[in-house]
Amino acid sequence: MVEEEQKWDDEIKPQNGLLSLRLKEVWKYRDLLVLFVRRDFVAEYKQTILGPLWYIIQPIFTAYTYYLVLHRMGNMETDGIPPFLFYIAGLTIWTYFAGCLTKTSDTFIANANIFGKVYFPRLIVPLSIIVSNLIKFGLQFILFLAFLGYFSYVDNGFAFEFRWQLLLLPLPIILIAGLSFAMGILISSLTTKYRDLKFALTFGVQLLMFASAVIISFNSVSEEFRAVLRWNPIANVVELFKSIMIGHSPIDWNGVLYSSVVLFVLLFLGIVIFNKTEKTFMDTV
Repeated sequence: MVEEEQKWDDEIKPQNGLLSLRLKEVWKYRDLLVLFVRRDFVAEYKQTILGPLWYIIQPIFTAYTYYLVLHRMGNMETDGIPPFLFYIAGLTIWTYFAGCLTKTSDTFIANANIFGKVYFPRLIVPLSIIVSNLIKFGLQFILFLAFLGYFSYVDNGFAFEFRWQLLLLPLPIILIAGLSFAMGILISSLTTKYRDLKFALTFGVQLLMFASAVIISFNSVSEEFRAVLRWNPIANVVELFKSIMIGHSPIDWNGVLYSSVVLFVLLFLGIVIFNKTEKTFMDTV
């Protein structure tokens, strides 16, 4: 008598292709993604007094510090935009990038205990970081809009206008989220073997901010330094966000195209190395 072939509800198979994203499987575990998002958002400030208010306090104090140092003391120009508004605009998009990159780059090491006990698509973790930080970005974006309305009311030299470019707002958000995700999973994969990258990233992100047009304008620097800035895909996205929201300069479509190409290249490399590391990282972590 031939035994009937057993049918399983779920079947876990090894990862075959290095470019496989297994998006269907990620969608199947969407409930876990929601749980991770809630964990990342709630746990960070769970035992603090001010809680989520830190998402608002930090950019205000940071922007005011740059206002005092760069504008009042350094007389740095901001293309006719109120200096405080100019700085907080750059910090809004940059904080989202820096937060996603820093946490995503620690995916394997920070979650080694979970990865070693239960199976689920590993991409769930970095994706949850991108989504949870998007909530924080939303809070800071609302804060930015409040200052945008305030300066439009009190500053006679600045007035916010509704332009068609505002319809492009999702573009810099998608680009910055994609770049942070791609760079994060790439660094996370390399960190399993080269732990020095974790320490280098800490101050590397701080240095990168000054080369990403966060607190400066392309128009306020020399042509030579401007050419260097354009090689930085993050700087082009930050400049795109500021151009859309405060209209301090026309949109540089060549910079947008360049950042998009870099995103796809980094995403390709990140997925390949992430999938390769996923198979053996428990032996090295």
